[in-house]
Amino acid sequence: MANSYLNRTMSTGTSRRIFTISNWVRRSGITSNYPRICAYDQDDNNRFEHFFNNADQLYIEHVSGGSQNIHLVTTRKFRDTSAWYHIVVAVDTTQGTASNRVKLYINGVQETNFTGTVTYPSEDADLIFGTANVFYVGASGYQGVAQHFDGYISHAAHVDGQALAPTVFGETDSTSGIWKFKSPSGVTWGNNGFHLKFENSGALGTDSSGNTNTFTVNGNLKQSKNTPTLLWATTLPIATNNWKQSSNPNLASNGATSLLENGGQHKQSPSSIAASTGKWYCEVKITSGSDAVYGVVSSTLMSFGGDSYLYAGMNKTGSGIGLNVVNGNKIVAGSESTHGAQISNGDILMMALDVTNQKFYYGKNGAWANGSGAYSGSFNAAVGAISLPAGAGTSFDAFYHFSFSPYNASCDINLGQGTFGTSAVASAGSSSSGDDSVWEYDCPTGYYGLNSKNLNTYG
Repeated sequence: MANSYLNRTMSTGTSRRIFTISNWVRRSGITSNYPRICAYDQDDNNRFEHFFNNADQLYIEHVSGGSQNIHLVTTRKFRDTSAWYHIVVAVDTTQGTASNRVKLYINGVQETNFTGTVTYPSEDADLIFGTANVFYVGASGYQGVAQHFDGYISHAAHVDGQALAPTVFGETDSTSGIWKFKSPSGVTWGNNGFHLKFENSGALGTDSSGNTNTFTVNGNLKQSKNTPTLLWATTLPIATNNWKQSSNPNLASNGATSLLENGGQHKQSPSSIAASTGKWYCEVKITSGSDAVYGVVSSTLMSFGGDSYLYAGMNKTGSGIGLNVVNGNKIVAGSESTHGAQISNGDILMMALDVTNQKFYYGKNGAWANGSGAYSGSFNAAVGAISLPAGAGTSFDAFYHFSFSPYNASCDINLGQGTFGTSAVASAGSSSSGDDSVWEYDCPTGYYGLNSKNLNTYG
């Protein structure tokens, strides 16, 4: 959350020379506010910062007595808002070789390519770690609390007195080959060490290391279903130029489940997970503005040539289906026609995607569109069905995303996480058996929320 963070004033540490920091992070969007993953701050002249810079590179900096003695900026950029990154920083200034004094690992692999000036601490240098200063998770504090991390942080950990390998906190899945979370065990955490699992929604700052180094929770920090072991769909506010026709992408917040378009153009943000089969459901709450198009698009979403804006259903080649909230009309292959009725501020739009049978459905505030300009009654697969456009269901096009295109407007999206922005659903409706999604209204039977588990089971 953009105003949320955790902090704790640390005591005298086990070591000022040796430590490890491990965080699993998922970005909400691409921003220019230098979002801090964590920081250990006294003031501008004495601080440690660990963040993404405005070029989306990972930046590690330590300043002592006003002099910068750690400066590492990765060559690679971190712009995938659909993925979790496991970031480990292992520091040991007692090492004789300068490059061994600070090691950075991304998803289990040591990062060795850096850009610009590379600075390592001198041998046996004492750092700010281990002093009685403030440790921040999700913000910095040396110029007042600022530069909040807007996204997801999971299993934030600090080991005081040991420089550990990433294999303490993660491992390669034997089937998929993907780097995944592993619960650390047998770790000697040291005086200031902590492990924030974020398991207790009422006490998110609880330390599980055994040290009881509990953090204070600030802002409207919320527990999320989105974790490194269960990946939920969010939105992709910026992707390739095929997804957007403007250099100004939709602004994403609240873990990329809230979107704001403020440039006067339709700019499409697809769901971060697509499906090639199965039945899927989501809800969109209109929070401002009166113009938007929401629907479904195929993954290829080819270039739109000279078109200056983009929304589902506009392309005559048949990339998807959109609903114009101004009048409730459906838009299919560039043609608009009657379907439902207007969607206004505060309304919740319901969308159901049946990829298996190539059908799509719209609802509003618990009732489903009947295709003749109204919303009436419970879900019926034979009523209000819109066929996915011909030609959009072959080859790679068989993968479909939900699509969100506000226009001078904003929206909150519930893809099963059970919240609209920072607020929980008002009164939870039903979910299909086997699905732990939480919805405002009853989810049609046999439809599911888009997450990695459901995709594997029902997709």
